[in-house]
Amino acid sequence: MRSISKAPRAPDEEHLLRLVARGDRAAFEELYRRTSPWLAVRLRRRCVDEQIVAEVMQETYLAVWRAAGAFAGAAVGGSATGWLWTIAARRLVDAFRRRAHHAEPPPAAAVLEAAPAAEEEALAATVGGDVGDALRCLAPELRQVLQAMVLDGLSVRETAVLLGLPEGTVKTRARRARIAMRRALA
Repeated sequence: MRSISKAPRAPDEEHLLRLVARGDRAAFEELYRRTSPWLAVRLRRRCVDEQIVAEVMQETYLAVWRAAGAFAGAAVGGSATGWLWTIAARRLVDAFRRRAHHAEPPPAAAVLEAAPAAEEEALAATVGGDVGDALRCLAPELRQVLQAMVLDGLSVRETAVLLGLPEGTVKTRARRARIAMRRALA
């Protein structure tokens, strides 16, 4: 009987993170090669400013290099890509806050209505029609949870970490959001 040799499997992102935690530069480069394209796309959905996206990408991967050892992984129900997205989303919020803090509004801005947030613009561009209208009518805290879990595909745990909420609150808000969406679309 002839034995069939299998090609070695490429390490998954969680394994790569474990190697990065030990200072493995090649693993870091591979992790970056695999994850940076989708991460950039997700960030661009929320921010049209390429400079901010580039800054957030750099800060995210720097944080990954420095804190890869803090990744708990599947042992706590998380995924490497979810952890990476959580870091990036927080860096994006920080970048928006810095920009808002340092921006000087023109004198006429006090009279104008506030411009829609980047999240609102991304949501409008992503989801249209009746579903988009129903999403925009949700309370902001419900919309955030639904967007993270449904549009971004994050788990309850990852959403809780991203939004800084207890998991029970995330579950409750997700349920309330779904009920509100059903009513709006009925």
